[in-house]
Amino acid sequence: MTSTRERQRAAARARLEREMAERAGKARKRRQTQAIIGAAAVLVLVVAGTVWLATSLGGDKKQNTAANTEGYAECAYTEVPKDARSKQIKDVGLPSNQQDNKGTQTMTIDTNLGAITAKIDRSKVPCTAGSFTHLASKGFFDNTKCHRLVTQGIQVLQCGDPSATGNGWRETDGTGGPSYNLAEENLPTDKRPPYPDGVIAMANSGQPGSTGSQFFIVYGDSQLDPNYTVLGTITGGMDVVKQVAAAGDDGAFAQQAGGGHPKKEVVINKLAMSDIQGG
Repeated sequence: MTSTRERQRAAARARLEREMAERAGKARKRRQTQAIIGAAAVLVLVVAGTVWLATSLGGDKKQNTAANTEGYAECAYTEVPKDARSKQIKDVGLPSNQQDNKGTQTMTIDTNLGAITAKIDRSKVPCTAGSFTHLASKGFFDNTKCHRLVTQGIQVLQCGDPSATGNGWRETDGTGGPSYNLAEENLPTDKRPPYPDGVIAMANSGQPGSTGSQFFIVYGDSQLDPNYTVLGTITGGMDVVKQVAAAGDDGAFAQQAGGGHPKKEVVINKLAMSDIQGG
């Protein structure tokens, strides 16, 4: 028969084993909880780091994109199909589609009668200024004549036709230009008059997006609809334009757009565009 002392010892051992088992179970739970918390913390850090990295890279991409496009304009130069080009068209390739839209340039038209200069604001006509810079770099305007003068209704001297060369005017019908067109810019819809004395503007066929290389210098009151790109302002040489106007025209275009070839010939020896200033 088991003694009372032995029963007491057995009961004490049993209590001790239960307490040890309970402590071991609690320790396991603590370790499991700590492991879960630790894993969750790592996951949070990984997710946070991924989000930060993606945001940083995204932000850099946006900043780089802005840096790459800031100060430039995207220009569309539409090439004239080869089967639609007349012999008056001169192909010197296309300008870059990306053009500076800050700063100013000086256009210098060196003529047989003296120099004519104009200031061009790139912020207003980035695509047209880019076209002129491209054409000038190719010698497009060199050794051509200002082919049209109008003295009634509008007062303009028109130039920029690459076919206006040689002796006489037999090859010049006023339709010459480059092998591309571009959209009109800086239309003076809010100006009265739209084209005052001293403005240099772009000619076109009357249809939107038909601007090419031809330009006209306004030397007096001109009642024109605001459909033509204002390229810039004449800063010197208006006396040259006015002495040509004073000599009159031959009426060659009287039945079409008005005016005619200038009786006092104006030959563009060279047209140059300066580097961009203040861009």
